[in-house]
Amino acid sequence: MTTTYHVAKNGSDDFPGTQEKPFLTIQQAANVAQAGDTISVHQGEYREWVKPKNAGLSPNRRITYQAAPGETVVIKGSEQISDWTKGNGNVWQKEIPNAFFGDFNPFKEEVWGDWVTSFKEKTAHLGEVYLNGQALYEVSSLEAVKRPKVRTTVQEFFIFEEVAERYPEKMKYVWYAEVTETKTILYANFQEFNPNQEKVEINVRPTCFYPERTGIDYISLIGFEICQTACGWAPPTGNQPGMVGPHWSKGWLIKDNLLHDAKCSAISLGKVADSGDNYYSHRQDKPGYTYQLESVFTALRQGWTKEKIGSHTVCHNHIYDCGQNGIVGHMGAAFSNIYDNHIHDISMKREFYGWEIAGIKLHAAIDVDIKHNYIHDCSCGTWLDWQTQGTHIHQNIYHKNGLDFFVEVSHGPYLVDNNIFASDHALRNFSQGGAYVNNLIAGVMERNDVRDRATPYHLPHSTKVKGYAVIYGGDDRFYNNIFSGNDNKKAVGTSEYNGHTTSLSEYIKNVQEKAPTDLEGFIDEKDPVYISHNMYLNKATSFEKEKSKKIIPNFKPNVALSWQEEGLYLQLDLPKEYTTYESMPVDTSMLGRTRITDAEFENSDGTPWKLIEDLCGQQRNHSGVGPLANLKAGTNHCLIWNN
Repeated sequence: MTTTYHVAKNGSDDFPGTQEKPFLTIQQAANVAQAGDTISVHQGEYREWVKPKNAGLSPNRRITYQAAPGETVVIKGSEQISDWTKGNGNVWQKEIPNAFFGDFNPFKEEVWGDWVTSFKEKTAHLGEVYLNGQALYEVSSLEAVKRPKVRTTVQEFFIFEEVAERYPEKMKYVWYAEVTETKTILYANFQEFNPNQEKVEINVRPTCFYPERTGIDYISLIGFEICQTACGWAPPTGNQPGMVGPHWSKGWLIKDNLLHDAKCSAISLGKVADSGDNYYSHRQDKPGYTYQLESVFTALRQGWTKEKIGSHTVCHNHIYDCGQNGIVGHMGAAFSNIYDNHIHDISMKREFYGWEIAGIKLHAAIDVDIKHNYIHDCSCGTWLDWQTQGTHIHQNIYHKNGLDFFVEVSHGPYLVDNNIFASDHALRNFSQGGAYVNNLIAGVMERNDVRDRATPYHLPHSTKVKGYAVIYGGDDRFYNNIFSGNDNKKAVGTSEYNGHTTSLSEYIKNVQEKAPTDLEGFIDEKDPVYISHNMYLNKATSFEKEKSKKIIPNFKPNVALSWQEEGLYLQLDLPKEYTTYESMPVDTSMLGRTRITDAEFENSDGTPWKLIEDLCGQQRNHSGVGPLANLKAGTNHCLIWNN
């Protein structure tokens, strides 16, 4: 027998949780709900950290937390603060006893951990001040509160100047904190606003919906607005907290939520401190790379398997205004489905930065399906780092990012098809064993070997490590893509692969001609690549050995994405030759196997992969290149997103 518990702002935790006598807090419902039960939360703001206590038992016997249909339910990691005192100019002050924060004071805690590389002139903290729902900017001194300056240049690995300065008009709203042994003093410049007449909040909780224990499986979280948390930096070598997350569990469903203003990461599907806790930053005796290798093997000894961890579904969420990631995860995201999410404005405030920032940032994305997400205005759209294997990235839309898509130190196989990469910097490929099929690539494509770091690879569809190797570069496939050059005067197209062989047999022959040889013979030889039936426009350049291709260097496709009443539209001009240029059928059999992992490009259940649908789910008949089946010569105006 299952039960529906109700939570409402007119309830009491002494009530039984019925519709007539609801609980007051979501946590009280979490304390009593069992597998198969539903928790229905009614209209209002709930300022609490919900810690699911009990687990579901299967996909059909979940514990479901849901906003009541048609009602707006907000879970906040913040508290409202009033009674500000005005000082000189627009500077207001508020003293808060440290007892108010308990054992976690975000205005004392720094954004800290492995691979944080924040601005040298200041230290960022986990605290945040919000004016009418809008986060202010932290500055490094009281003097800077009095005279806030607009930053005009940004130095960051992925941030390019055209993306960096998004909010200069908002940078005049700033705060600074002094923390003593007994109190925290907040100073804020609210400019024209009187904080005692507006809604001012500060974040106080490190998360909003996150179990304290691991192994809380099969939880559903549906229909909430969740915001304003002081969650910490989430590196792959440490604990990975998030505003929302399963905390090293299996089978969560995170659906139809509005998630914003996480100090670092909105959704964490990642690892825990038990398998490594920022040892590089603590000890500084070995590279972070080495500690990350150790974390993988430690997690395996601790039970990282498909039977226990991952297999989450994250879908139909709107995620924005987070400092580090929309979705993050090392190992814990394996076997998951991430689809139909709208993610934007990630790492755009520039208060801190590091090497683990993106709309979606996953390590060990084994058999992860990333489908039909709209990701824009992020420092990096999607970054798949280490052990990208069996991963399928398809039908996604990227534009106005510092970098759209990055795959780092992975051996494949991974499949990238029917996507739009429309930012000036489209792809960064520091991996091997990828297949790029029927994409629109309208920005710079970088390719590199990585010979100084060996990373693990796995048995197909498993967490079990098969071996590890450096990144030789190559072993990639490019079929049926449209490349469009731009004005960056950098490489757009496949010419970065010039000098590579075109078959595994030729590669082996070249290596064995150096016999007797071992490792050195393989290191000296470039991996084969498989490139055919691509279209190159607007000075995009092709692989020198590509036999079937169409190059029209002076044709500008005028790629543009714009919002209209019905949704997001793609405008794309195509030459008259498009009509007669045939694509080639692509499936598991013709893609072959990857050299290092010796694995095939197949579905996560081991069945053969077939290129069936285009970007919008329309049936393909292999008649055209690019991400849409119904493209034509001339001007195309296509609705590509209406969620």
